[in-house]
Amino acid sequence: MSEHIIGIDLGTTNSEVAVVQDGKVQIIDVDGARLLPSVVGLANDGSLLVGQVARNQYALYPERTVRSIKRRMGDDEKVWMGEQAYTPQEISALILHRLKRAAEEHLGEAVGKAVITVPAYFSDAQRQATRDAGELAGLEVVRIINEPTAAALAYESGQGEDKTLLVYDLGGGTFDVSVVRLSQEVTEVLASHGNNRLGGDDFDSQIVEFLVERLKTEQGVDPSDDRAAMARLGRAAETAKIALSDGPYARIEEEYLLEHNGHPIHLSLELDRQDYEAMIAPFIDETLEAVHIALDGAHLTVSDVDEVLLVGGATRTPMIQHRLEEELGISPRSEVDPELCVATGAAIQAAVIGGQPVVANVLVDVTPYTFGTSALSDRLGEPYPYTFVPLIHKNTPIPVTKSEVFYTVDDGQTTIDVFVYQGEDPDALNNTEIGSFRIEGLSDVPAGNVIITTFSLDLNGILHVTSREKRTGLEKHITIDNATARFEQEELSDARQRLSSLIEGEAQPVQSAQREAVQAQALIEKAERLMEGANPEDREDLVDNIESVQDALASEDIAALAQATDELSDLVFYLEP
Repeated sequence: MSEHIIGIDLGTTNSEVAVVQDGKVQIIDVDGARLLPSVVGLANDGSLLVGQVARNQYALYPERTVRSIKRRMGDDEKVWMGEQAYTPQEISALILHRLKRAAEEHLGEAVGKAVITVPAYFSDAQRQATRDAGELAGLEVVRIINEPTAAALAYESGQGEDKTLLVYDLGGGTFDVSVVRLSQEVTEVLASHGNNRLGGDDFDSQIVEFLVERLKTEQGVDPSDDRAAMARLGRAAETAKIALSDGPYARIEEEYLLEHNGHPIHLSLELDRQDYEAMIAPFIDETLEAVHIALDGAHLTVSDVDEVLLVGGATRTPMIQHRLEEELGISPRSEVDPELCVATGAAIQAAVIGGQPVVANVLVDVTPYTFGTSALSDRLGEPYPYTFVPLIHKNTPIPVTKSEVFYTVDDGQTTIDVFVYQGEDPDALNNTEIGSFRIEGLSDVPAGNVIITTFSLDLNGILHVTSREKRTGLEKHITIDNATARFEQEELSDARQRLSSLIEGEAQPVQSAQREAVQAQALIEKAERLMEGANPEDREDLVDNIESVQDALASEDIAALAQATDELSDLVFYLEP
């Protein structure tokens, strides 16, 4: 029996894990739900919280809770969780480890390999950061594939009909659009475009900005410097955004949001869909521009598109579906859950790699960027040393290897510097430098010594660059090892040590309800201690909220408990000295 390779969608807002069993894709429950919130935190006792329980505490303890870490992947800035700073890879590794453990519990066996999806527009640095996170989580990442590609596999696996798809993928933190061609045996990405810092989080931010302005103008207070208040506004914004996907209005009620001149500040208002859509219209316009850029990259027009697939939770926004239909003349498909289709496709690809019986699509992916180097050349009639020389062009199928010949420009030149760029501008300095290296000890010969430079982009989108002196075989090579994304071995070891104690202290799934109950009881005790110093009105509110929590505990109603503890937490936060 072949080993199981799991498929993981490591998302900005939520993450999922899936596996193929008996030829069918199974989305694996984590803590009783198919979506695991991509949130990591520390409990009062310092133990690790991952998922919904971490999300629940974010509004009360934002200083020891981390969310939306995917947006920081590839950056070298660490994030603080409690008193310890962690890299984005480490935080992501904790999410991946929780998904890995859920898969092991589901399968009843150890899991060591995974296919992990990334946005099509993720850079080399971000892809490598994802691979590092997988390694820290104890997973061999056998393939990294683009999210739109995975979605196409989920929608079309086993269909066998040739067609051209446009995959519109708008998640919590990233956006990309891909043009995908399907045939009976091949799923080929023709072109991709997008923005890895655009997503549903930006929709939330627009609502938060609106709420802050309302507080300023109507109540004369600015909550911007109050972390807990801003965290609560962020949670309220996300809730309102979701509500506006199904209804024309969303009610926002945040009592005891903060205190001003000795008085509590409450927020109560109604947000209508029309105002909300006006807030996010510029973002939607940007995504539609990207649609046409991707079509141009694939050398196709709107009339060549057979179907439009929706991927990502933010695509539930009605405005997006309406605008796409107006723009393309096609009603988007969404019969596959847009939040689960990427994990489904990852599992299908994992099964193909693992040799399991499933529709064996051959995956052909493309690079969303042009990679190249710089050289001396005439530019605007003058010699210019930073002319961009592309080696691997955008939308080239991968894996791919391309070589180019370069020449020394001076007699007796024994050293050359090789710079690696990512971008489209003919001036290399206007592109992004992603790596460099120096070759020393070249032959002492006249100008024109031949140097062969090779760029290799593998299936995971990781770039390898080699330069070789043709005369002697003297060679220097690098795997683009962006200091902002890739760990050295020593750093990996240090990270493993930091994470091991956290992982060992993580609550087991069966203990999640118990942990919620313990935290609720601790909150009740804290509230009861505040009774004596509270005024009669606040004391009455405390009694009512405590009873709500106790009723939820008695009925073992997890949803009611979450709501009741949130309300009591808000009141306790306001009343605490």
